[in-house]
Amino acid sequence: FSAEQEAQALRKAMKGFGTDEDAIIETLTKLNASQRQQVLITYKSTIGRDLIDDLKSELSGNFERVIVGLMTPITMYDVHELRRALKGAGTDEGCLIEILASRNNTEIRHINENYKLQYGSTLEDDIVSDTSSMFRRVLVSLATGNRDEGTFVDEALAQQDAQCLYEAGEKRWGTDEVQFMSILCTRNRCHLLRVFDVYRVIANKDITDSIKSEMSGDLEDALLAVVKCLRNKPAYFAERLYKSMKGLGTDDSTLIRVMVSRSEIDMLHIRREFQAMYGKSLHSFIKGDCSGDYRKVLLRLCGG
Repeated sequence: FSAEQEAQALRKAMKGFGTDEDAIIETLTKLNASQRQQVLITYKSTIGRDLIDDLKSELSGNFERVIVGLMTPITMYDVHELRRALKGAGTDEGCLIEILASRNNTEIRHINENYKLQYGSTLEDDIVSDTSSMFRRVLVSLATGNRDEGTFVDEALAQQDAQCLYEAGEKRWGTDEVQFMSILCTRNRCHLLRVFDVYRVIANKDITDSIKSEMSGDLEDALLAVVKCLRNKPAYFAERLYKSMKGLGTDDSTLIRVMVSRSEIDMLHIRREFQAMYGKSLHSFIKGDCSGDYRKVLLRLCGG
């Protein structure tokens, strides 16, 4: 890997008449995130221009969004997406839920620090001013990045938590949503997986079915996302991708965000889950749903 060679290749692809999109795709998708950051710096030092500015001026639409996403450090990418979700036209609740429910404590803390540096306001303040009621409280809780990340399962507490969830929902008229939030957003993963097993025995139904029958709207979506991410994160992302492409029209924001942010983390696992869940490959889904350079770059990120 030579950052200088790659920087020159990118400049060549954009210089002169017309842009060589294939060369840009080829260069950027064969590098990993840290190599792309090296190229970014080398481009500026050897060519004296800003690579992202050049890419933005040469490319457009969804293809541009993918390429600029790839050139953005992963934490900053999350920061930009959260800001867009909060400050764009209308709130993109799905984006807020997806990022906050799926990142670990360290990632959330980095997001918080960078968000404040970039925008001068805290992520929490922006969530509070843009969302409401119980949904707001769940997002604020997740944005704290304070989940127990140990692996200890306290059997007595697991029984108690499961009973608590049952009494907060299925057993009573109305739902005590705070109980759901405080258990689902703070306990460690191993403990909660045990709680879900106990819950099934007590309530005679799965926790996800209870959430669906007890909650609605954004709150339901948020708590379901938390449970799904705890159980099987790649399957959660596979479902996000499926829903972004299924039916009429494509939810490009979600498709791009998942493909860019997971491409180096768990894309292989996501592909496997996608195939298992929907009987079709992610590759074939993208192929049928997107076109042009946009399709080319997503297929490269998908691999296989």
